[in-house]
Amino acid sequence: MRLMILVTGATGNVGRPVVDELLRAGAKVRALTRDPATARLPGGVEVAHTDTLPLTGVTAIFLNPAVFWGGVDDLLVRAVDHRVRRVVMLSTSAALDPDPSNEIAAHHRAIERAIEESGMEWTFARPGEFASNALAWQQTIRAGAAVRGPYAAARSTPIHERDIASVVARALLTDELVGTRPVLSGPESITAPEMVRLIGEATGRPARFEEITPEEARTEMLAHPHMRPGVVDALLKLRAESVEHPPEPSPEVERVTGRPARTFASWAVDHAADFR
Repeated sequence: MRLMILVTGATGNVGRPVVDELLRAGAKVRALTRDPATARLPGGVEVAHTDTLPLTGVTAIFLNPAVFWGGVDDLLVRAVDHRVRRVVMLSTSAALDPDPSNEIAAHHRAIERAIEESGMEWTFARPGEFASNALAWQQTIRAGAAVRGPYAAARSTPIHERDIASVVARALLTDELVGTRPVLSGPESITAPEMVRLIGEATGRPARFEEITPEEARTEMLAHPHMRPGVVDALLKLRAESVEHPPEPSPEVERVTGRPARTFASWAVDHAADFR
């Protein structure tokens, strides 16, 4: 019997490649999205609105908590009632931070606890910075303006969304990662100015970075919809700490998939059209 996997956030930066990975493996996919009419998912995928939560026949769920910021209690109760066996959650490496003032960490840890207490099998994929966060620079780079940001010397280990999807698919389709919390990253520790330069090289048009103060950055970040002060403060704190204590790349992508994680330069080439 083919497995039926429910993918939440199926058109997102991670959900979309998860769908592709599952289809390649021969699984049946039921994809949830807030706008099924414009989802443009592959043929054979069942597409439904996020609010409907159709769980009949579902074996496992890929849970993106960004879709359920208000909580997942209803989803978990219904999943147990429908005898769903497994939940694989897109968590974050920030969940390792015990500071209760870190809203990002607290939100993800609370959902992790709820999943553990549900009695279903679970895996919590904990990536650090997504390479796809750089898509926020699209309009700036297209316009030939400088990408502005604080802490130019800060480092991160950006991970390609396809590497996250490969690990998630393994967790959904096999028993290898049940009960684990793999911390995922790209293979290198690099700065934002280096990332901007690599995007410029991939597009064939120079791109530049301009350092601004943390205060300026906070004001600009809070101007974006859905950015709350607690989240902004957590992000700035992480960036500041990584200047003196840069994160070490995790070996988990290679351990799980059997191949090295993709570099940011590779991501920039894959997404060059987004910046032209």
